[in-house]
Amino acid sequence: MASIGFSLNSLILCSTIGSTQRSKTLRPSSRISPRMALATPTTTFGFSNLLETFTVNVQRAENRPLNVPLIAPFTIATSRLESVKNVAIRVELSNGCVGWGEAPILPHVTAEDQETAMVKAKEACDFLLRNKGMTLSSVLGEIGVLLPGYNFASVRAGVEMALIDAVATSIGVPLWRLFGGASNTITTDITIPIVSADEAAKLASKYCKEGFKTLKLKVGKNLNSDIEVLQAIRAVHPDCSFILDANEGYSSNEAIQVLEKLFEVGVSPVLFEQPVHRDDWEGLGYVTRIARERYGVSIAADESCRSIIDVKKIAEENLANVINIKLTKVGVIGALEIIEVARASGLDLMIGGMVETRLAMGFSGHLAAGLGCFKFIDLDTPLLLSEDPVLEGYEVSGAVYKFNNARGHGGFLHWDNLA
Repeated sequence: MASIGFSLNSLILCSTIGSTQRSKTLRPSSRISPRMALATPTTTFGFSNLLETFTVNVQRAENRPLNVPLIAPFTIATSRLESVKNVAIRVELSNGCVGWGEAPILPHVTAEDQETAMVKAKEACDFLLRNKGMTLSSVLGEIGVLLPGYNFASVRAGVEMALIDAVATSIGVPLWRLFGGASNTITTDITIPIVSADEAAKLASKYCKEGFKTLKLKVGKNLNSDIEVLQAIRAVHPDCSFILDANEGYSSNEAIQVLEKLFEVGVSPVLFEQPVHRDDWEGLGYVTRIARERYGVSIAADESCRSIIDVKKIAEENLANVINIKLTKVGVIGALEIIEVARASGLDLMIGGMVETRLAMGFSGHLAAGLGCFKFIDLDTPLLLSEDPVLEGYEVSGAVYKFNNARGHGGFLHWDNLA
């Protein structure tokens, strides 16, 4: 039987149990008594402890399409998206507690399309219904076997989210506390996709008025156009910080040219994300070295970091300064493992996502707030959707997300409204 094994000594918390109810009356389903948890607000819990002490019994598990339109098309160097076509996952334990997950799909970026994700999510749901009485560690380990590697990472992440949310709800703890309780707030950047210079300037002006201090700019399709966009944004939002994200779009020489031209006009990004193709390790290392030595700019590995093996290679060969953690790339458990290795190696951390609703992005936000170890936070895509299918959950005030003491994630879907 598969299990997961990693030390998460920092994931300890002293929680104040929230009063918000999202499910039926609790009945014990683990060796940690939910009744005791609810009666003792200062009880110390930790995710690593729950892995071996909580027994999972799933009585319902389903997945459905989660389709949401965007306010405007979202274009990056490798993809264009006009609507979100993700997969929602609902898990209900025998004690009546419900957990929610989302498998985000981004064409040409995630390995799964929606059709494949629906099939694999159903396989995982069927597995959960057949296998009862396993520890949380064993269940998550088996899900990792059923949905292995990068090819099924998005679905694996969605299933893991739902299971962990259900368990956190069972013991009466919000996810941000379960993951360490460092904070209950995060401040995100906001993304400007590949658009004209005029449109980029309008978006930058709008986001400035809404309180965003950091803009993440999608670049990598045309070097000259990218420079024009950056200059236009600087003109209307001169005090903002820039993150550049090329999504593999440049050669190493082009990436250095961008930094040179920006330096000439007095613009210096705080971060340059994935400047070259994910398999161009030599180019990534070259850009990282030149960017830091000449311009003081850090380089983040995103598409180049799809596994713990990639992180170790990046750390050992000094190929990047920052690792972008996305649950969709590596799953929740994979992300926690990578975070440990990256921190031990002295790499800075960024957390991001694909194009997700507040379901998946909220889970990532809880993780980031609870751990408190991320230097860069890029969890903005729910703000780019024309509709919000998620009920309740965290509060949004401009760039700041605030998580309350509701059990688990705090947000949920009207399940019967999904096709």
